[in-house]
Amino acid sequence: MLPNDGTRLADESTLLITDMVVQLEDGSIANLEIQKIGYYFPGERSACYSADLLLRQYKRARGIKGKRFSYRDIKQVYTIVLFEKSPTEFQKFSNNYIHRFMQKSDTGVNINLLQEYLFIPLDIFKKNQQNENRSVKIENRLEAWLAFFCMDDPETIIEIIERYPDFKEMYEQAYDVCRNIEEVMQMFSKELLELDRNTVKLMIDDMQKQIEEKDEQLNQKDEQLNQKDEQLNQKDEQIKQKDEQIKQKDEQIRELDEQIKQSEQEIQKMKETEKNNTDKL
Repeated sequence: MLPNDGTRLADESTLLITDMVVQLEDGSIANLEIQKIGYYFPGERSACYSADLLLRQYKRARGIKGKRFSYRDIKQVYTIVLFEKSPTEFQKFSNNYIHRFMQKSDTGVNINLLQEYLFIPLDIFKKNQQNENRSVKIENRLEAWLAFFCMDDPETIIEIIERYPDFKEMYEQAYDVCRNIEEVMQMFSKELLELDRNTVKLMIDDMQKQIEEKDEQLNQKDEQLNQKDEQLNQKDEQIKQKDEQIKQKDEQIRELDEQIKQSEQEIQKMKETEKNNTDKL
Protein backbone atom coordinates (compact mmCIF):
# COMPACT_ATOMS: atom_id res chain seq x y z
CA MET A 1 0.00 0.00 0.00
CA LEU A 2 1.26 3.48 -0.90
CA PRO A 3 0.67 6.69 1.08
CA ASN A 4 -2.29 8.71 -0.11
CA ASP A 5 -1.37 12.27 0.91
CA GLY A 6 -2.45 11.73 4.54
CA THR A 7 -5.87 13.37 4.26
CA ARG A 8 -8.38 11.63 6.51
CA LEU A 9 -11.17 9.80 4.76
CA ALA A 10 -13.50 10.42 7.71
CA ASP A 11 -14.56 13.69 6.10
CA GLU A 12 -18.22 14.53 6.57
CA SER A 13 -18.84 15.34 2.91
CA THR A 14 -17.49 12.14 1.30
CA LEU A 15 -19.59 9.24 0.07
CA LEU A 16 -16.67 6.80 0.02
CA ILE A 17 -16.33 3.65 2.06
CA THR A 18 -12.63 3.24 1.28
CA ASP A 19 -10.00 4.54 -1.12
CA MET A 20 -6.49 3.09 -1.27
CA VAL A 21 -3.47 3.17 -3.58
CA VAL A 22 -1.40 0.01 -3.96
CA GLN A 23 1.66 -1.04 -5.94
CA LEU A 24 1.44 -4.47 -7.58
CA GLU A 25 4.30 -6.97 -7.90
CA ASP A 26 5.28 -5.72 -11.38
CA GLY A 27 5.38 -2.10 -10.21
CA SER A 28 1.96 -1.17 -11.60
CA ILE A 29 -0.15 1.25 -9.56
CA ALA A 30 -3.79 0.57 -8.71
CA ASN A 31 -6.32 2.79 -7.01
CA LEU A 32 -9.07 0.78 -5.33
CA GLU A 33 -12.17 2.69 -4.30
CA ILE A 34 -15.48 1.57 -2.83
CA GLN A 35 -18.37 4.03 -3.01
CA LYS A 36 -21.41 3.85 -0.74
CA ILE A 37 -23.50 5.71 -3.32
CA GLY A 38 -22.26 6.08 -6.89
CA TYR A 39 -20.92 9.58 -7.48
CA TYR A 40 -22.10 11.72 -10.36
CA PHE A 41 -19.76 11.79 -13.38
CA PRO A 42 -18.13 8.37 -12.73
CA GLY A 43 -16.13 8.53 -15.97
CA GLU A 44 -14.82 12.06 -15.58
CA ARG A 45 -14.07 11.51 -11.90
CA SER A 46 -12.17 8.28 -12.55
CA ALA A 47 -10.17 9.95 -15.33
CA CYS A 48 -9.09 12.65 -12.87
CA TYR A 49 -8.13 9.98 -10.33
CA SER A 50 -6.14 8.08 -12.94
CA ALA A 51 -4.33 11.24 -14.08
CA ASP A 52 -3.55 12.10 -10.45
CA LEU A 53 -2.08 8.63 -9.84
CA LEU A 54 -0.11 8.69 -13.09
CA LEU A 55 1.46 12.03 -12.17
CA ARG A 56 2.28 10.83 -8.66
CA GLN A 57 3.93 7.70 -10.06
CA TYR A 58 5.92 9.86 -12.48
CA LYS A 59 7.17 12.06 -9.63
CA ARG A 60 7.94 9.01 -7.50
CA ALA A 61 9.86 7.27 -10.27
CA ARG A 62 11.81 10.47 -11.08
CA GLY A 63 12.68 10.83 -7.41
CA ILE A 64 13.95 7.26 -7.15
CA LYS A 65 15.77 6.97 -10.52
CA GLY A 66 17.11 10.51 -10.81
CA LYS A 67 19.13 10.91 -14.03
CA ARG A 68 18.60 7.24 -14.83
CA PHE A 69 14.85 7.85 -15.11
CA SER A 70 13.08 6.68 -18.29
CA TYR A 71 9.41 6.71 -19.19
CA ARG A 72 9.74 2.91 -19.33
CA ASP A 73 9.91 3.10 -15.54
CA ILE A 74 6.27 4.21 -15.40
CA LYS A 75 3.98 1.21 -15.07
CA GLN A 76 0.30 0.72 -15.77
CA VAL A 77 -2.20 2.67 -13.65
CA TYR A 78 -5.43 0.87 -12.86
CA THR A 79 -8.45 2.66 -11.43
CA ILE A 80 -10.83 0.15 -9.85
CA VAL A 81 -14.20 1.40 -8.61
CA LEU A 82 -16.67 -0.80 -6.74
CA PHE A 83 -20.16 0.63 -6.29
CA GLU A 84 -22.35 -0.57 -3.44
CA LYS A 85 -25.22 1.30 -5.12
CA SER A 86 -24.34 1.85 -8.76
CA PRO A 87 -25.09 5.03 -10.77
CA THR A 88 -27.82 5.06 -13.41
CA GLU A 89 -25.31 4.56 -16.24
CA PHE A 90 -24.73 0.99 -15.05
CA GLN A 91 -28.34 0.16 -14.21
CA LYS A 92 -29.08 -0.11 -17.93
CA PHE A 93 -26.81 -3.18 -18.07
CA SER A 94 -28.56 -5.36 -15.51
CA ASN A 95 -26.75 -8.56 -16.54
CA ASN A 96 -23.22 -7.12 -16.49
CA TYR A 97 -21.31 -6.37 -13.31
CA ILE A 98 -17.74 -6.02 -14.64
CA HIS A 99 -16.96 -3.16 -17.04
CA ARG A 100 -13.40 -2.77 -18.36
CA PHE A 101 -12.15 0.38 -20.12
CA MET A 102 -8.85 1.12 -21.83
CA GLN A 103 -7.63 3.59 -24.44
CA LYS A 104 -7.31 2.30 -28.01
CA SER A 105 -6.53 3.82 -31.37
CA ASP A 106 -9.14 4.01 -34.12
CA THR A 107 -6.46 2.99 -36.68
CA GLY A 108 -5.01 -0.03 -34.88
CA VAL A 109 -1.77 1.66 -33.83
CA ASN A 110 -0.66 -0.01 -30.62
CA ILE A 111 0.93 2.29 -28.03
CA ASN A 112 0.73 1.93 -24.27
CA LEU A 113 -1.22 4.83 -22.76
CA LEU A 114 -0.86 3.28 -19.29
CA GLN A 115 -4.34 4.01 -17.94
CA GLU A 116 -7.00 1.32 -17.50
CA TYR A 117 -10.28 1.30 -15.60
CA LEU A 118 -12.47 -1.31 -13.98
CA PHE A 119 -15.98 -0.54 -12.75
CA ILE A 120 -17.85 -3.14 -10.66
CA PRO A 121 -21.46 -2.45 -9.59
CA LEU A 122 -21.74 -4.76 -6.60
CA ASP A 123 -25.51 -4.31 -6.33
CA ILE A 124 -25.93 -5.73 -9.85
CA PHE A 125 -23.55 -8.61 -9.04
CA LYS A 126 -25.51 -9.38 -5.89
CA LYS A 127 -28.83 -9.24 -7.73
CA ASN A 128 -27.54 -11.57 -10.46
CA GLN A 129 -26.22 -14.04 -7.90
CA GLN A 130 -29.52 -14.10 -6.04
CA ASN A 131 -31.61 -14.34 -9.21
CA GLU A 132 -29.85 -17.44 -10.52
CA ASN A 133 -30.66 -19.50 -7.42
CA ARG A 134 -32.50 -18.85 -4.21
CA SER A 135 -29.21 -19.63 -2.42
CA VAL A 136 -26.00 -17.87 -3.46
CA LYS A 137 -23.50 -20.12 -5.26
CA ILE A 138 -19.87 -19.01 -5.57
CA GLU A 139 -18.43 -20.46 -8.77
CA ASN A 140 -14.90 -19.05 -8.85
CA ARG A 141 -12.38 -16.92 -7.00
CA LEU A 142 -13.50 -13.69 -8.69
CA GLU A 143 -17.06 -14.22 -7.48
CA ALA A 144 -15.66 -14.99 -4.03
CA TRP A 145 -13.87 -11.61 -4.01
CA LEU A 146 -16.99 -9.74 -5.12
CA ALA A 147 -19.11 -11.56 -2.56
CA PHE A 148 -16.47 -10.70 0.05
CA PHE A 149 -17.10 -7.02 -0.71
CA CYS A 150 -20.91 -7.01 -0.68
CA MET A 151 -22.39 -10.08 1.04
CA ASP A 152 -22.41 -10.65 4.77
CA ASP A 153 -24.85 -13.52 5.27
CA PRO A 154 -23.26 -16.37 7.26
CA GLU A 155 -24.02 -19.07 4.64
CA THR A 156 -22.10 -17.22 1.91
CA ILE A 157 -19.16 -16.47 4.23
CA ILE A 158 -18.92 -20.13 5.25
CA GLU A 159 -19.10 -21.23 1.60
CA ILE A 160 -16.28 -18.84 0.64
CA ILE A 161 -14.03 -19.86 3.55
CA GLU A 162 -14.60 -23.58 2.90
CA ARG A 163 -13.71 -23.18 -0.77
CA TYR A 164 -10.93 -20.61 -0.30
CA PRO A 165 -9.45 -20.94 3.24
CA ASP A 166 -7.19 -17.88 2.78
CA PHE A 167 -10.31 -15.69 2.96
CA LYS A 168 -10.67 -16.51 6.65
CA GLU A 169 -7.81 -14.20 7.58
CA MET A 170 -9.26 -11.41 5.43
CA TYR A 171 -12.65 -11.73 7.09
CA GLU A 172 -10.90 -11.45 10.45
CA GLN A 173 -9.07 -8.32 9.26
CA ALA A 174 -12.32 -6.86 7.93
CA TYR A 175 -13.89 -7.45 11.33
CA ASP A 176 -11.02 -5.59 13.00
CA VAL A 177 -11.37 -2.74 10.47
CA CYS A 178 -15.08 -2.42 11.24
CA ARG A 179 -14.25 -2.08 14.92
CA ASN A 180 -11.95 0.90 14.29
CA ILE A 181 -12.66 2.13 10.79
CA GLU A 182 -11.44 5.75 11.02
CA GLU A 183 -7.95 4.75 12.17
CA VAL A 184 -7.19 2.75 9.00
CA MET A 185 -9.02 4.92 6.45
CA GLN A 186 -6.61 7.81 6.06
CA MET A 187 -6.03 7.25 2.36
CA PHE A 188 -7.83 9.95 0.40
CA SER A 189 -6.22 12.00 -2.41
CA LYS A 190 -5.69 15.58 -1.21
CA GLU A 191 -5.75 17.03 -4.75
CA LEU A 192 -9.15 15.50 -5.46
CA LEU A 193 -10.75 16.05 -2.06
CA GLU A 194 -12.17 19.47 -2.98
CA LEU A 195 -13.58 18.08 -6.24
CA ASP A 196 -15.32 15.34 -4.28
CA ARG A 197 -16.72 17.87 -1.83
CA ASN A 198 -18.11 19.89 -4.72
CA THR A 199 -19.54 16.76 -6.34
CA VAL A 200 -21.19 15.68 -3.10
CA LYS A 201 -22.62 19.18 -2.65
CA LEU A 202 -23.98 19.04 -6.21
CA MET A 203 -25.51 15.62 -5.57
CA ILE A 204 -27.10 16.81 -2.33
CA ASP A 205 -28.40 19.96 -4.05
CA ASP A 206 -29.86 17.83 -6.86
CA MET A 207 -31.47 15.47 -4.35
CA GLN A 208 -32.91 18.46 -2.48
CA LYS A 209 -34.21 19.84 -5.77
CA GLN A 210 -35.83 16.48 -6.58
CA ILE A 211 -37.42 16.41 -3.12
CA GLU A 212 -38.74 19.96 -3.58
CA GLU A 213 -40.10 19.06 -7.03
CA LYS A 214 -41.84 16.00 -5.60
CA ASP A 215 -43.22 18.13 -2.76
CA GLU A 216 -44.52 20.62 -5.33
CA GLN A 217 -46.11 17.78 -7.31
CA LEU A 218 -47.72 16.46 -4.14
CA ASN A 219 -48.98 19.96 -3.31
CA GLN A 220 -50.45 20.26 -6.79
CA LYS A 221 -52.10 16.86 -6.44
CA ASP A 222 -53.46 17.87 -3.05
CA GLU A 223 -54.83 21.05 -4.58
CA GLN A 224 -56.41 19.05 -7.39
CA LEU A 225 -57.92 16.66 -4.85
CA ASN A 226 -59.24 19.62 -2.85
CA GLN A 227 -60.81 21.05 -5.99
CA LYS A 228 -62.36 17.69 -6.80
CA ASP A 229 -63.63 17.41 -3.23
CA GLU A 230 -65.15 20.87 -3.57
CA GLN A 231 -66.75 19.88 -6.87
CA LEU A 232 -68.09 16.72 -5.27
CA ASN A 233 -69.44 18.75 -2.35
CA GLN A 234 -71.16 21.11 -4.79
CA LYS A 235 -72.63 18.16 -6.67
CA ASP A 236 -73.76 16.62 -3.40
CA GLU A 237 -75.46 19.92 -2.53
CA GLN A 238 -77.10 20.04 -5.93
CA ILE A 239 -78.25 16.44 -5.51
CA LYS A 240 -79.66 17.31 -2.08
CA GLN A 241 -81.51 20.28 -3.56
CA LYS A 242 -82.91 18.11 -6.34
CA ASP A 243 -83.88 15.47 -3.80
CA GLU A 244 -85.69 18.17 -1.83
CA GLN A 245 -87.41 19.38 -4.97
CA ILE A 246 -88.42 15.80 -5.79
CA LYS A 247 -89.78 15.37 -2.26
CA GLN A 248 -91.78 18.56 -2.61
CA LYS A 249 -93.15 17.41 -5.94
CA ASP A 250 -93.99 14.01 -4.46
CA GLU A 251 -95.83 15.79 -1.65
CA GLN A 252 -97.74 17.91 -4.17
CA ILE A 253 -98.60 14.78 -6.13
CA ARG A 254 -99.86 13.09 -2.98
CA GLU A 255 -101.99 16.13 -2.17
CA LEU A 256 -103.41 16.15 -5.69
CA ASP A 257 -104.13 12.42 -5.44
CA GLU A 258 -105.92 13.04 -2.17
CA GLN A 259 -107.96 15.86 -3.72
CA ILE A 260 -108.82 13.67 -6.70
CA LYS A 261 -109.92 10.89 -4.40
CA GLN A 262 -112.11 13.29 -2.44
CA SER A 263 -113.57 14.66 -5.66
CA GLU A 264 -114.30 11.16 -6.93
CA GLN A 265 -115.96 10.29 -3.61
CA GLU A 266 -118.12 13.42 -3.80
CA ILE A 267 -119.01 12.64 -7.38
CA GLN A 268 -119.90 9.09 -6.40
CA LYS A 269 -122.12 10.37 -3.59
CA MET A 270 -123.83 12.78 -5.94
CA LYS A 271 -124.48 9.97 -8.41
CA GLU A 272 -125.91 7.80 -5.69
CA THR A 273 -128.16 10.63 -4.43
CA GLU A 274 -129.34 11.33 -7.94
CA LYS A 275 -130.07 7.66 -8.54
CA ASN A 276 -132.08 7.44 -5.28
CA ASN A 277 -134.12 10.46 -6.26
CA THR A 278 -134.77 8.97 -9.66
CA ASP A 279 -135.91 5.69 -8.15
CA LYS A 280 -138.39 7.49 -5.84
CA LEU A 281 -139.92 9.30 -8.75
